[in-house]
Amino acid sequence: MEPELTNIVYIATSLDGYIADRDGGLDWLSVVPNPTGDDLGFARFMWRVDAVVMGRVTFQTVAGFGGGWPYPVPGIILSTTMTTAPQGFANHVQFASGSPAEIVAAARQQGYRTLYIDGGQTIQRFLQADLIDELILTEIPVLLGGGDRLFGQLDHQIGFELLETQTLLDQMVQRH
Repeated sequence: MEPELTNIVYIATSLDGYIADRDGGLDWLSVVPNPTGDDLGFARFMWRVDAVVMGRVTFQTVAGFGGGWPYPVPGIILSTTMTTAPQGFANHVQFASGSPAEIVAAARQQGYRTLYIDGGQTIQRFLQADLIDELILTEIPVLLGGGDRLFGQLDHQIGFELLETQTLLDQMVQRH
């Protein structure tokens, strides 16, 4: 029997559930001090991951930060329009399209077992397909009042078990 794939979301949200402001910006993340080292547990999390799956919009945001691919694992970029990576990314990412189930099946064929699912629309599509196994949500103490929501409409209820809640840097709450 093949080992199961694990699909994990690791993302920050505002108190009112947004992942980007009304202009698609992420400046609101700086309302708390920038963590140093592994204050958020992200490095430990990345040791579990075999590949990052993200949508085109999130990839373009990451590419806009400069400095190349920031993850120690390869990326699967979901896009029907983008087929070539910017300089500094080509050796780190591949482009794919299809349903979440098709993406998971293709990742399994490549030997990936644990996927980091990132980007609002991508996360929503994977949730709709009931293909998210873990959520690690870090809540930043700010109300945006609008923007891109992490969670959209679902056709069905999805239950999760709370594994851990911790306060980070005396300002953020992380739920796993």
